[in-house]
Amino acid sequence: VVIGRDTRPSSERLSQSVIDGVTVLGGQFHDYGLLTTPQLHYMVYCRNSSGRYGEATVDGYYQKLSTAFVELTKQAFCGGNEYRSLKVDCANGVGALKLREMEPYFSQGLSVQLFNDGTKGKLNHLCGADFVKSHQRPPQGMEMKSSERCCSFDGDADRIVYYYSDTDGHFHLIDGDKIATLISSFLKELLVEIGESLNIGVVQTAYANGSSTRYLEEVMKVPVYCTKTGVKHLHHKAQEFDVGVYFEANGHGTVLFSKAAEMKIKQLAKELEDKKRKAAQMLANVIDLFNQAAGDAISDMLVIEAILALKGLTVQEWDALYTDLPNRQLKVKVADRQVISTTDAERQAVTPPGLQEAINDLVKKYKLSRAFVRPSGTEDVVRVYAEADSQ
Repeated sequence: VVIGRDTRPSSERLSQSVIDGVTVLGGQFHDYGLLTTPQLHYMVYCRNSSGRYGEATVDGYYQKLSTAFVELTKQAFCGGNEYRSLKVDCANGVGALKLREMEPYFSQGLSVQLFNDGTKGKLNHLCGADFVKSHQRPPQGMEMKSSERCCSFDGDADRIVYYYSDTDGHFHLIDGDKIATLISSFLKELLVEIGESLNIGVVQTAYANGSSTRYLEEVMKVPVYCTKTGVKHLHHKAQEFDVGVYFEANGHGTVLFSKAAEMKIKQLAKELEDKKRKAAQMLANVIDLFNQAAGDAISDMLVIEAILALKGLTVQEWDALYTDLPNRQLKVKVADRQVISTTDAERQAVTPPGLQEAINDLVKKYKLSRAFVRPSGTEDVVRVYAEADSQ
């Protein structure tokens, strides 16, 4: 049993309970102390692959990701340091401790400034990825200057969202949909460059903004698949491709590479010549930079920073890839959420009779519109989502 803790008060007690249980059963445990959730997943993956995936230590994690990041950013041709500084809101969680420990490993490629680092303030209180996404405003405790790149982790550092303020002071959120679009576009370009027919797929949920789906399918010509809400569904679907990109709109996601694709790319990085070889080497480094065990805010942050540097993109240019359709999410309290059942990755209501027809009639009246309702998996509410070409 692999054990890790985070900074929540309950974490110490829960870890001790697990240790007691394992010991009583005569089992073995390895206690890694304080970790982000994705680091814990990484340790398990390393141990389950007998070290093939990497060294099952915190230092092994830092070394693997940082080496890949530094190798990638060496190939970037950027003027000045405008792409090299990032403000990070750590949600007063464990991500602050781990990012600070890791910073010396990658500091030649990126300078990070940490906010809400846990020295004062409560976990996720008025800060963190959830707060920024749901309130569409910067976290407390971070000063944003115009056009500065900023990002927020959630408390256990498995989610990330980016954002910036434009010259007029308007806040712009870059969520999981735009992160998936940036990453999959970059990967598709590299795959085309090396001339390999590896199949790439992007996995979303019904909450993905319609503009992101259209951009991926129509502009980037990347196939998009929709699953039920919940990372386990996205992860499972992503495993069907040579390169599977999945992100929930809340910023939780990663990229999975099949064993065959990974071997092929690493082989081509040695065999190809000139531009093709460079593209294959980039892909090989990107494979090492992703945490394929789970969505990981630190790993995703380094991937995004490397891509922006390599493509010479500002945060505004990234944001301008497409414009999100105006949308609303709300929840309606009900006596019994089980009255509603759904199909088609939760996008169509099956019961009660007449509900889906009523939604269809409303949706027909507006351009680029889409709406769905689904019962919450955790509370007695029904979740409602709607989008269209105007607010």
